[in-house]
Amino acid sequence: MRYASWIGIGAGLLIILSGFLPWGSVPVAGNTPLTGFGADSYSKFGKPVLFNLYLLPVLILFFLIPYNWAKKINPLIAAIGFAWAIRNLLLFYTCRNGECPTTAYGIYVYLLACFLLLLMTLLTRTKNN
Repeated sequence: MRYASWIGIGAGLLIILSGFLPWGSVPVAGNTPLTGFGADSYSKFGKPVLFNLYLLPVLILFFLIPYNWAKKINPLIAAIGFAWAIRNLLLFYTCRNGECPTTAYGIYVYLLACFLLLLMTLLTRTKNN
């Protein structure tokens, strides 16, 4: 696909944006809002988007490098990031001690962006392919 690298970089930027969107809320202390970067007063979820943010510079760099070895390593790194996104989705669906968080649209944008990034790593080509 001709523009797969640029769409993949855009999906990476969408992952960053989705970290700031609301991911849900916890009905503790008056519906504490949760984002990908955690919550102010509730810390059981941590900062789940940070691991993907650590992977993004490597992914974007490998999108821009036109060699075969970079295009072959990139799907592995993107698959690890997508597995982390699925883990975060399951984390936000799980009830803890009777506290069941409600999910919002931000976590679905995050999951979709991670899947799109993985798909674009599989569709990129070098000039000698």
